[in-house]
Amino acid sequence: MGFRQPFKSDLFLNRQQVDFLEIVAEHYLQPSWQQQQELELLASHFPLIPHAINLSLGSAEGVDTDYLRQLAALIKQLNPPWWSEHICFTRAGGVDIGHLSPLPYTKEAVKVLCRNIAEVQRWIDVPLILENITYMVTLPSAEMTEAQFLAEVVKNADCGLLLDVTNLYINAVNHGYDVQQFMQDLPWERVVQLHFVGGHWHDGILIDSHSQATPPQIWELIDEVVARVAIKGIVLERDENIPEFAQLTAELQQAREIGRRHGRWG
Repeated sequence: MGFRQPFKSDLFLNRQQVDFLEIVAEHYLQPSWQQQQELELLASHFPLIPHAINLSLGSAEGVDTDYLRQLAALIKQLNPPWWSEHICFTRAGGVDIGHLSPLPYTKEAVKVLCRNIAEVQRWIDVPLILENITYMVTLPSAEMTEAQFLAEVVKNADCGLLLDVTNLYINAVNHGYDVQQFMQDLPWERVVQLHFVGGHWHDGILIDSHSQATPPQIWELIDEVVARVAIKGIVLERDENIPEFAQLTAELQQAREIGRRHGRWG
């Protein structure tokens, strides 16, 4: 599951129910003494997967070398089996925009992403997996669909895919596209990990707020995805309106049982 401070105590009281943790990399790039102690404590009890949010792989001006140096040091310290970032940009013209922003689905955007990823891979030799994001605005492009764009990026950059099933469902609802057609175009051999959680409705828009229990429609998608591919991990990302820890572990168990039903793990 994604590690969050509010349930830290409950997490250690229920260690056997959590197989690994995904940590937000930015929380530990310039750690205080307390943050470093926390990181070492987590690493001594769980496998840790760093999940970065501000590398801005889609930025035309390239990646921030100082940030990349710090991220590389963290990943070297943890030595995870993989780490992840988003297919997006968070910085433009030297300005941090504070949001995971979508790219146009064009060959030029694929080229920028792959160039930046190649630079990252010169610093970090641990396998990188890339996550699909939600978006409120669709940038004009007639060159390819979102699923085709994801496939082009991971193929040309030689990366894995972190398929956020919730993001897939939310985008399909908000933008009216066919989930099944999207899934047909995905490079299934590249899928390594999943994210899931529930969002909420606001003014007719489904918001990726990480604030609710996972709804039936997303559980159905998880089941369909796990039936297709031997993924290595499923991560619950709960950030807001955090319930009793037993409700979180119940969702983990439900995901675990889906995997077992399809013979994905013991």
